[in-house]
Amino acid sequence: VTMTNIGEKVVCLVAYHIFFMLFVWSYWKTIFTLPMNPSKEFHLSYSDKESLEREPRGESQQEVLRRAAKDLPIYTRTMSGAIRYCDRCHLVKPDRCHHCSVCDKCILKMDHHCPWVNNCVGFSNYKFFLLFLAYSLLYCLFIAATDLQYFIKFWTNGLPDTQAKFHIMFLFFAAAMFSVSLSSLFGYHCWLVSKNKSTLEVFRAPIFRHRTDKNGFSLGFSKNLRQVFGDEKKYWLLPVFSSLGDGCSFPTCLVNQDPEQASTPGGLNSTSKNESHLFPAKPLRDSQSHLLTDTTSWPDIGAKADKGKVGMSNPALTMENET
Repeated sequence: VTMTNIGEKVVCLVAYHIFFMLFVWSYWKTIFTLPMNPSKEFHLSYSDKESLEREPRGESQQEVLRRAAKDLPIYTRTMSGAIRYCDRCHLVKPDRCHHCSVCDKCILKMDHHCPWVNNCVGFSNYKFFLLFLAYSLLYCLFIAATDLQYFIKFWTNGLPDTQAKFHIMFLFFAAAMFSVSLSSLFGYHCWLVSKNKSTLEVFRAPIFRHRTDKNGFSLGFSKNLRQVFGDEKKYWLLPVFSSLGDGCSFPTCLVNQDPEQASTPGGLNSTSKNESHLFPAKPLRDSQSHLLTDTTSWPDIGAKADKGKVGMSNPALTMENET
């Protein structure tokens, strides 16, 4: 109403509603997209559950879990080197999966539980959450920018003496404050995407069979970006699910490791940066494998070799659970 130029009114109204609709759309998708849970293949069978309950010692229980997980694409371990198992959901945890204490479920590629959207942010809605931050930031910046000239007129007594001028002042302060907080949060999650990390993995780096590697899932900026936004660039800016994979298995950066290296619990005494994990012989899912351009082969490790690996030297630690 305060604008006098018709063209300026039209441009501002069109741009405003575009930002507003994208913001509401992505916010809606973030809230109402259900978090994905591990598929049935990760759940223990009835016989395995009974065997696990009957076994009195941690090492025997780990033997049951190793049998259940032998054909599953899992490469991360607990701090003691044990198979990651959720005793509340009764399943072997896929890589990057964590149990949410609020939802009381295991969430695939869990990032965090967000009270602002009343939902878990994970594999199924992380792209929507990122777009929600981006469009809410653009929305606030647009409002602050278009309101700035009238906010200046308020302090120079250039506005008519009506109640509307107080609305202009409040609107600018609200938009500017939200812009500052959203920019820091959005920048942080952009950094997470570039490194292919989740918020939980920043606080606790993923532990592979022989060592902790905070960049174990990073494939380079371009491939990291495509894991969240997908290969189809036309969907990148829309809150439409296009993330790669199934959320249960993820490609990793693999280099050779010295087979003579002694096993240490959790791999905390890591070796040089040129050495990495020794993975079991399980291929990546078809939906994931095209992210890797090289032809790295998986080493063949039999059941006997698994029996004496990390985490088995101290039975008291083998059943350590993670949240």
